[in-house]
Amino acid sequence: MLRGSTRALRPLEVPLTHPGPMPGGRGMRGFSQDRDVARRRLATGTLRRILTFARPYRAQLAVFLVLIALGAAAGALTPWLFQRLIDDGIATGDTRTVVTIALVVAGLAVVSAVLGVAERWVSARIGEGLIHDLRTAVFDHVQRMPLAFFSRAKTGALVQRLNGDVLGAQQAFTSTLSNVVSNALTVVFVLAAMLSMSWQLTLLSLVLVPVFVLPARWFGRKIAAITRESYELNAEASQTMTERFNVAGAHLVKIFGDPARESAAYADQTGRVRDIGVRRALYSTWFRIGLTTVAAVATAVVYGVGGLLAIQGELTVGVVVALAAYLGRLYGPLTAMSNVQVDVMTALVSFERVLEVLDLEPSVAEKPDASDLRAAVAARGASLDLDHVGFRYPSADEVSLASLESVATLSRDAVADTLHDVTFHVPAGSMVALVGPSGAGKTTISQLVTRMYDPTRGAVRIAGVDLRDVTTASLRDTVGIVSQEAHLFHDTIAGNLRFARPDATDDDIERALRAAHVGDLVASLPDGIHTVVGDRGYRLSGGERQRLAIARLLLKAPDVVVLDEATAHLDSESEAAVQAALDEALVGRTSLVIAHRLSTVRQADLIAVVDAGRVVELGTHTDLLARSGLYADLYRTQFAPTPASA
Repeated sequence: MLRGSTRALRPLEVPLTHPGPMPGGRGMRGFSQDRDVARRRLATGTLRRILTFARPYRAQLAVFLVLIALGAAAGALTPWLFQRLIDDGIATGDTRTVVTIALVVAGLAVVSAVLGVAERWVSARIGEGLIHDLRTAVFDHVQRMPLAFFSRAKTGALVQRLNGDVLGAQQAFTSTLSNVVSNALTVVFVLAAMLSMSWQLTLLSLVLVPVFVLPARWFGRKIAAITRESYELNAEASQTMTERFNVAGAHLVKIFGDPARESAAYADQTGRVRDIGVRRALYSTWFRIGLTTVAAVATAVVYGVGGLLAIQGELTVGVVVALAAYLGRLYGPLTAMSNVQVDVMTALVSFERVLEVLDLEPSVAEKPDASDLRAAVAARGASLDLDHVGFRYPSADEVSLASLESVATLSRDAVADTLHDVTFHVPAGSMVALVGPSGAGKTTISQLVTRMYDPTRGAVRIAGVDLRDVTTASLRDTVGIVSQEAHLFHDTIAGNLRFARPDATDDDIERALRAAHVGDLVASLPDGIHTVVGDRGYRLSGGERQRLAIARLLLKAPDVVVLDEATAHLDSESEAAVQAALDEALVGRTSLVIAHRLSTVRQADLIAVVDAGRVVELGTHTDLLARSGLYADLYRTQFAPTPASA
């Protein structure tokens, strides 16, 4: 029956705080970043591979750069126009010149606005396109990774590659490129204009540049350190919420936890986030105030010295006003450019982290000339063969990345074989049961049949075809599995079942539910098949989840069924219901059944007894009991009469 619903919560998101843009500059975002990244060496070929992602956007990038150049030129032209307006219009009393230049300045402002909008539109097209391309590439690649990859990688670290690192990589072609080009052009245009007006005041202005740049770099290091610490503290708080807010974690806290202790621990974490946020805000404020003050002093110097020169007749009033205006457009870009290496390398390192995932080759891959397994099954039936199969699980360095496991280096230690020379044959439509002690290798065999892994030696065949030679899609259509932990997404019952067959109609779903002996239960729910099952299906009991998993299998209608401890954790009543559904699911299908409870496999056509990675006995239930081997020992352990019942 339905339990209390749960609601998925997003992890705490941390914005990248930075002091903000200076007048006339393209931002100061580098000051909140880690300057140590500038000393990192990129892997050979990274830049070339980055350019391959930009290739589809070459025309748009060219337009983008032209718009940036036009915007920088328009910004540099305005103070010169003011100089002409003052000297040629106001000073001479020429009203026509004043009106004409004022209209030109107004028109230039409109043009600048249009250029800004156009630049932002092109930037968004490039940036969002790159985000789409990178995320799709990473998502598609990760889906092809073997199960061992997911068993080792931290989910949060993997998601970070799809979110944070992809966004950082995208900035290489949008904000970083825009900042570098625009700031460089602005400095060139402004300095050229200033030198043409007064080289003396221009040199005096440049003398004050270190007063801008040096504090900027010092504050940048402090803000970067605080930002890193803030990220770490927020990550801790996010991890706490993630662990406590999922169903299993919340259940554990309610059983063993102390609400007051949990609240105090979380309050301590968020309190440290609060305190460091205040420090970061204070440093950023001092930084902005300091730069604003220095800019004001520099402007005062220009007006003072320039005013004296104007009184002496060496400069005009318009030139002094224009130089002061240019000064406001000079220091921002110069200060931002002092951190350009950090900005560029941050974006490139993000790209490298994305490429790192894309470079990890899947150990289970589809061959270019792979065949369709369904054709072979239709022609010869879904027989199952394991032919002298040996297998060892891959080592960490074969399937994972150190950065996804939060370790310095991955282990290269040799891994012992799990399976040794496993051989048996299952005719089409028959059932083979795998039994044996825990850790014997039964689940490993099932994972080879579903091609979660490829055998190290030998071959696994269906309909006489090696699974390494068939397409992934045809294998998924041919083989279905029900495990002991039936996983359901936070979706409706219909949505979970359609995951196996997207084109299934509501009638198809209801027929599968009835065949799985769960149709009446679903029909009794207020929303029927449109009922949301909650996080991991937790609003349903274990037996109900298992029967929904069986319904999903029936909807898919595979030719080969793998049951991995499908009734292991159920009570007697639920087990009976699930077993009835399984009997329905196995009719006419080749099946591989794994069970600790031997009562569920006595009707199997063949029983393979697995011990220490080897098939030590093979036969029917009656034959194996008569041999008085391991199977007979396991059977007696489960079903021998107790002294009270003897």
